[in-house]
Amino acid sequence: MSTDTLRFTLSPNLSISRITHGHWRLNNWNYSPKELDVLINNLVEIGVTTFDHADIYGDYSCEEIFGKTLNQNPALRHNIEIITKCGIKLLSAKFPERKIKYYDYSYDHIVNSVEASLRNFNTDYIDLLLLHRPAPFFNPEEVAKAFSALEKSGKVKAFGVSNFLPGQFEMLQSFTEQKLVTNQIEISPINTEHLDNGNIDFLIKQHVIPMAWSPLGGGSIFSNSDERSVRLNKVLNEIAMLHSVKSVETIIYAWLLNHPSNIVPIVGSSKFERVKTAVEAQNINLTTEEWYQIYIASKGHDVP
Repeated sequence: MSTDTLRFTLSPNLSISRITHGHWRLNNWNYSPKELDVLINNLVEIGVTTFDHADIYGDYSCEEIFGKTLNQNPALRHNIEIITKCGIKLLSAKFPERKIKYYDYSYDHIVNSVEASLRNFNTDYIDLLLLHRPAPFFNPEEVAKAFSALEKSGKVKAFGVSNFLPGQFEMLQSFTEQKLVTNQIEISPINTEHLDNGNIDFLIKQHVIPMAWSPLGGGSIFSNSDERSVRLNKVLNEIAMLHSVKSVETIIYAWLLNHPSNIVPIVGSSKFERVKTAVEAQNINLTTEEWYQIYIASKGHDVP
């Protein structure tokens, strides 16, 4: 694992930006291909070159929306990295034969999902493919076979997982020739689960960089009036004032970026300025005491 300014090297053939832009709600942004092209290029200019997707986002529509922009500006593909996920089968009018939502990690489904993503994105390779969620019915030999075929064909550069616990990560890694390069998990001041359950410690041990989805807790830190949110807002605002920072969001991103596991936040905003607040957080060095002030405000009690 090596680092450069604004980038992390995950594998010999893949590096990603220190901040990733998430496209979970892309279908709600109502951007034309040209408007999305402007946003992506503006983000690339400030060092945000990695874009996070999943096959199911927007009821299977977001990859295709992104792909229309790449189709209009093919040169853009060489300046960005695309992450996508597979494995969840949603109930959808697009798949009327399905009776329930369930997970499918068969060789055929993984390979077919990647083929569909390639068509949606108008590209011939995916930079990073993640398994979207762990599953109670899971054959790692099928997954390993799919990863091997996709790597050999050049259709996927690197592989990882999302929402996996240490035992699930180790189990899959024991079957795959490819190193799993990340685990995309929920981390925010309002959700410290993976800081407390040993998952982050495990990823540090494995030299695997975690990615954080919902780094602002879905906005609940700002919108809720419960005691926890009030405590967090108070502490975050105090620390923001000490660092002469206007946006509390910047302090939250700094809290993630300062962690020694090298957390990569996924910023899901359609607004350039809000993504920029995350980029600016790279210049803020929180003291260890400040980091714990935020952690303790989330917990509501001192550390033991």
